[in-house]
Amino acid sequence: MRVKCVICDKIESIDDHLPSAKKLRNRPIHTYMCDECRTRIAEKTAQRISTGQFFVYRSGKQKEWLP
Repeated sequence: MRVKCVICDKIESIDDHLPSAKKLRNRPIHTYMCDECRTRIAEKTAQRISTGQFFVYRSGKQKEWLP
């Protein structure tokens, strides 16, 4: 199955029998992100969490601090 990364528009092919391919095929709302973009976002998020100024706003009135 050919898929396109949402962020960098790189086209890759993944195995048709993978669970992620089935999700993309059956539920069009799901999007694909390549491994490079996924690791880059994970690293940036970890850096923001480590600054101590990262807030998670969930339904409710309180701010949550992440460690």
